[in-house]
Amino acid sequence: MRVPSIPPSPTQRLLTDAFRGYNHTLTPADGELYDTENLSAEDFPALSTRKRRAVKKTFTAPGGLKEKDALCYVENGTLYVNDLPTGLTGLSSAPKQMVSMGAYLVIFPDRRYYNTADPTDFGALEATFTVSGLIRYAPCDLDGHEYSIRTSGGSAPENPTNGDIWLDTASNTLNRYSDAAGIWTGIETVYTRVTLPSQGQVPAQFRAFDGVSISGLAFDQLNGDKLLYALGGETGTTDDYLVLVGLCGTAATVEGSVTLERRVPEMDYVVECQNRLWGCFYGHDGGKTLNEIYCCALGDFKNWRQYQGLSTDSWTASVGSDGQWTGAVSYLGHPVFFKENRVHTVTVSAVGAHRIDETACTGVQKGSGKSLCVVGDTLYYKGRSDVFAWQGGFPTPIGQALGDARYSNAVGGAYGGNYYLSMQGEDGAWNLFVFDTKKALWYREDSLHALDFAAVGDELWCLDADNRLLAMNGTEGTPETALPWRFETGRLTFEYPDRKYLGRCDLRLSMDSTGWAQVFLEYDSSGEWLPGGYIRLTGTGSVSVPIRPRRCDHFRICLEGEGEMKLFSLTRVIEVGSDG
Repeated sequence: MRVPSIPPSPTQRLLTDAFRGYNHTLTPADGELYDTENLSAEDFPALSTRKRRAVKKTFTAPGGLKEKDALCYVENGTLYVNDLPTGLTGLSSAPKQMVSMGAYLVIFPDRRYYNTADPTDFGALEATFTVSGLIRYAPCDLDGHEYSIRTSGGSAPENPTNGDIWLDTASNTLNRYSDAAGIWTGIETVYTRVTLPSQGQVPAQFRAFDGVSISGLAFDQLNGDKLLYALGGETGTTDDYLVLVGLCGTAATVEGSVTLERRVPEMDYVVECQNRLWGCFYGHDGGKTLNEIYCCALGDFKNWRQYQGLSTDSWTASVGSDGQWTGAVSYLGHPVFFKENRVHTVTVSAVGAHRIDETACTGVQKGSGKSLCVVGDTLYYKGRSDVFAWQGGFPTPIGQALGDARYSNAVGGAYGGNYYLSMQGEDGAWNLFVFDTKKALWYREDSLHALDFAAVGDELWCLDADNRLLAMNGTEGTPETALPWRFETGRLTFEYPDRKYLGRCDLRLSMDSTGWAQVFLEYDSSGEWLPGGYIRLTGTGSVSVPIRPRRCDHFRICLEGEGEMKLFSLTRVIEVGSDG
C-alpha cells in the first residue's frame, strides 16, 4: 500500500549579527531592542555588557561635583579638591552651581570662590561693611590728593596764582587757574575723598574700581551705586579712605553711619565664557520684576556693577521673551541661555557692545538644566518633547528611539563620545540612558538616579541619589560584584501573515567563567514570558537552544543573565505554516 509523503514545511534561518541599540517603539527594526539593561554599544556590531562601576565613597550631605584638573565636590558644607578639604567651609546645604574661571572655582548660590592654584586665596564675592563715627569729606583728585580751595563764591577771586582752586558756588563747580592761559578752567570730573574710622576693614574687603552701593554719606550725590576710584588706609591711624565721584564743596567732618556693599545679582544659571561669568534671572528682586542677562567685569567675578565706559565693564540687558530661564551653557565661544521655547545666544563684543540673538525653537525643559552637555562639537539637551542635538541653528530631535514615554528632571554627563542622561519617567521611576554619539545608538543601562556628573581624566564621576560617588568606568573604588543584564527584542516575524513555529535559537556569544544566561519567549503579545533554555559558557562559542514548537503569529525573545557578556549573533530557525 502506498502512503503519500508529506514534504516538510520549509524553514528559514533569520540571522541578526548587528545589534542597533534601544528602540522602545511599536515596531523596532531587526537588530534593535525594545528594552535593555546594563548593555552598551562599545563593541558594536556585537552587543556587550557595560563596564562595571565602582563606589569611591558615600557622602553624608553632598552639594555637587565639578571637574577641574582634579575632582571638586562639596560635602557637609566644605569644598574638597582631589579628596582633600579646603579652607572654604560653611557652605549652605542648597544644591550648587560650581563654575570654573581660570584657576578659580566660583560657587553659587553661596557666592563664594576658591583658587585651586593658591589654597590661601578664597572668600566671598560680596562684601558689606558698616561704620559709625566721625567721617571726613574733602574734594580731591583721582589719586585721593586733597585740593586746597583758595576761595569759594559766586564770582572768580582776584589776583589768582597758577594752580589756585576756586569753588564756584553759583554753578557748584570746581575751577583751576592757569597762569599760561590766564583763565579759570573747570575741573571736568570732581572727586571726593571720604575718610572713615574703619580700622583697615575697607581695604581688606574692597578694591579699587569695585562697583559698590553706598548709603549714609552726608552728601546725597555721593550715595547710591558708585565706583571706588581709589582706597587705602591712613598712615599711623585707624582710618581708611575712599575716592568717589562727586562734589562735597569744602572739607568737612560730620558724625554719621555709612554702609558699603559690593553685591552680586540674583541669578538662576551661571556660566563662564571669554574670561567673564554670565548669568540670567527671571523673577522679582528688590520689588522689581526682572528678566535679564548679566556679565561680570572682564576677569573679575566679584564685580557685576562696574561701569567706567570701558570694554571691560560689567553688563546687563533686559530680555523680551516671557517665561523662566531653564538652563545655560558656554558653547562655541558664546554664552547661551535657554527657556522652554527660546534660545538666547550672546555675541560677545571686544568693545563691550554685546548683543543677544533670540531663536524661537524648542529649548531646555524646565527642571532639566543639568542635561546640557557638549559632546564633541555638538550640544545635547532634554527638551519637553524629546532629546535634542544643537549646533547653533535649529535643534534636531534625536530621541525617537525612547518611544512615547515622557521624561523630566534630566541630568546629563559626557565621556568618550557618549551622552549619559538620567531622567525620571511619568511613573516616578528613574532611568539612565546612554547615547553613543559616534554610532547614533541609544541604550538603557539601569535605574540610576544621577544628581551630577563630572568627567576628570579617564573617569566619569557620578553623584547619585543615594549620596554615592560612582566611578562609571570603574577606575577607582570598590567595583560592583554583580552585573545583571537583560534585553527584549521587538515583535519578530510580525511582517509575515502566516502562522509560524520557532524551532531553535542559535547564539554565538562570549561569557566569563561565573556568568550565565537564560532565554525566555513571549508568544502573540500575551505578556507571559516562558522559559526557553539556560546557558553556561566560558569563553567564546556557539550555543543552540532547542525550543518546544508553538504555533503563533509573532513572538518576542528575552535574554537575561549575569556577568560580562558579548553577543555576536542571534539566529532564529522559523517554520512557516498556513495562515489559518
